[in-house]
Amino acid sequence: MYLQHFGLRHAPLGKELTEPWDDGTLAHLTERFNWLLSSPGVGLLTGEPGVGKTAALRNITKSLNPHRYLVLYQAETDFGRVDIYRGLARALGIEPNYRRAQLWRDIKQRIHELVDTKQTTPLWIIDEAQNLPPEFFRDLPAFLNFAFDSRDLISVWLVGHPALAQTLERAPYAALASRIQVRVELKPVVQRERFAKLIAHAFKSAGATGTLLSDSGLEIVRQASKGLPRNAGTILCTAMRLAVPKGLNHLPDEILQLAIEELQ
Repeated sequence: MYLQHFGLRHAPLGKELTEPWDDGTLAHLTERFNWLLSSPGVGLLTGEPGVGKTAALRNITKSLNPHRYLVLYQAETDFGRVDIYRGLARALGIEPNYRRAQLWRDIKQRIHELVDTKQTTPLWIIDEAQNLPPEFFRDLPAFLNFAFDSRDLISVWLVGHPALAQTLERAPYAALASRIQVRVELKPVVQRERFAKLIAHAFKSAGATGTLLSDSGLEIVRQASKGLPRNAGTILCTAMRLAVPKGLNHLPDEILQLAIEELQ
């Protein structure tokens, strides 16, 4: 209802956003992402919850040639290590074996088939990777060992909170840390000018023809959201819902404050 009221096609900063705002940060990630595709290995993408990690990867992968790359996305990570590989097996179209050794062999055989027969490179994106069990981090280097470690056949992106990078610096995970070829951290948009451009792009992409926020309102949202796009989007959508019954076609500061209070 609020979308129609404000003449928007979708929620600003929502998942329907097809052209994310970028002042160079996403271009940097895209460059590193493509580099890892051409030279398969392990990438690490970290950032605060709501900063846009998953959205950025979704935007990058949607343009990949499905005949050349098989994108395998996994976000259910708060399980045992065998469960993680079972999920990968199912994504590859394999019936998971109950024995881990055979499960690994089946997955590796399938990856060999994809690369050598179909010329398709698997891309495994593990979201919420900070929840992965320690055993998985210790196992992964051995799992990625193909043909006496002479070939890299799969690209893996570990995506998670900043604590993930700190975890992988610990001595027990040195083998995995040494395999990480790309490290990218997305940071909140806390600078006023950058945040203003982010919000302006969000509303324009959603179909807004005018400005809905005052400068002071923009500052209210910036501080309350801490520069995190997801938080900012939630505040704006809540404010618009509150504005509709009042017949407002803009978002005054008091409505924004009320939205923030409701979300606390």
